[in-house]
Amino acid sequence: MTQTRLDADTPPRARLVLAALILGALVCNINLAAANIALPEIGDAFGATQSALTIVGLGCSLGLAMSVLYFGALADRYGRKQLLLLGLALTVAASFLSAFSVSIDMLIVSRIFTGIAAGMAFPTTLSLITALWAPGARRTTAIALWSGVSAMSSVIGSVLAGALLTVFWWGSAFLIAAPIAAAAFVLVAIAVPAHVKESAEPVDHVGGVLATLGVASLVLGIGTVFAPGETPFGATLLGAAAVLLGLFAWRQWRAKHPLYDLRVARRRMFWVPATGGTIVFGSLMGSMFVGQQYLQNILGYSTLQAGLAVVPAAVGLLICAPLSARLLTARGTRVTMLAGYAFVFIGFLTTLTWNPATPYVLIGTGFLAIGSGAAFAMTPASRALTESTPVRRVGMASATSDLQRDLGGSVMQALLGAILAAGFAISFRRQIAAFPEASSVTDEITTALQASYASALHVADQYPQYRAEILAGATQSLVTGAWAAYLVGAIAIALGAVVVSVFLPGHTREKELVAAYARADAGAQPAQSSGL
Repeated sequence: MTQTRLDADTPPRARLVLAALILGALVCNINLAAANIALPEIGDAFGATQSALTIVGLGCSLGLAMSVLYFGALADRYGRKQLLLLGLALTVAASFLSAFSVSIDMLIVSRIFTGIAAGMAFPTTLSLITALWAPGARRTTAIALWSGVSAMSSVIGSVLAGALLTVFWWGSAFLIAAPIAAAAFVLVAIAVPAHVKESAEPVDHVGGVLATLGVASLVLGIGTVFAPGETPFGATLLGAAAVLLGLFAWRQWRAKHPLYDLRVARRRMFWVPATGGTIVFGSLMGSMFVGQQYLQNILGYSTLQAGLAVVPAAVGLLICAPLSARLLTARGTRVTMLAGYAFVFIGFLTTLTWNPATPYVLIGTGFLAIGSGAAFAMTPASRALTESTPVRRVGMASATSDLQRDLGGSVMQALLGAILAAGFAISFRRQIAAFPEASSVTDEITTALQASYASALHVADQYPQYRAEILAGATQSLVTGAWAAYLVGAIAIALGAVVVSVFLPGHTREKELVAAYARADAGAQPAQSSGL
């Protein structure tokens, strides 16, 4: 296999190459948001439970998170451009499978398949930027644009899906990515160089399988453990995740050619930004997941209005991405990430004040703050990961950067979705118990009322004499569940800010550590693996 040699700081036709890679990332992230805006209609079409809707919502990010480490290593070894093209092609097929699903189970499987296709494409976009652009201001700017557009595309997906759903059926939301993926395929094939600074090391396939199964068990376990009647199943999945991820870590310490080099991962400029970025982007995705159901079911927004309601998040991402790059250059990773955390925390405090009479200005302010914070936090996290990792293992840095979005998004979506479902069920159960005719409510009806907002509406249609009471109960239960979910999100942001503040070094020390990592990776001195 011939390696392409690039001696300049940027690749030939750099703007076209960057546009192709950003378009590839755009496809993956639009798919992450497409389901959220359609969830109320999906719930109504299939009579789905809140837990099933949660898994539909996080299915794409689950598929991406469970596969991104393995595919990142495969791309490093066998060809980043080739895997990117394969992922884009499969995205088209996955989009049609999702759109024309005939059951909620088929839709869940199709969404996970969509995520696996994205797992082939998304990690290669950042690793190609790192391989093609030399360290310095131009790479930082390229990463900032990639990071900002990647995050903003989630909002773009919500708006486009909302517009389509005003005219077409729920499945149309999943077709948005198909033409974009086709265009990205052509542009990548034409413009992006192949086989640049790739690894010759063997791939740890055993580690890849363990990581894939472990992450899948973790996310599904979090998404189901709090759901009514699903606690034993969720707990079993979490136990399996602990075993599988433990075996994965043991394997990586012992393997001659690890899939995920824990000696690199122990570096302070690697694990702290990785943790911090995971929490921030996960909070963005989780807030949009809960927010879309709140806007449509509680505030009565149409799908288009709900999609447009999150535009302030895109505005914040677009405006703050270049500001983040400047602040990062001037003040370093720690200050820039903490600025992002401050914005996101303000956004979550705003969501805690939402109620059925909340005006849009407060809704928009919350999304604006969360989007701005994500922009400030993600660029320094992505740059820190790539700069603290040897270029031959850049796929690991890229995969970790993707995990910030995908594992963070899926875990926070699963967590906040589970809290929403549990809060909804508990609140409705209390209201049923207080109902004067509670003895006449059968167990079957009780289960249906607690399953989801859409399921409660179906019960209301069956018993029109109690429609007003059921709707009031469903509304109050969803408000209670959403408030609990946003509270958990705010606590997660506060804890993440503490980690970043305590463990990330100042700007001067950061530059010293990055230089030390580079010397160690070049073999000038023993590896810096002691957590520096």
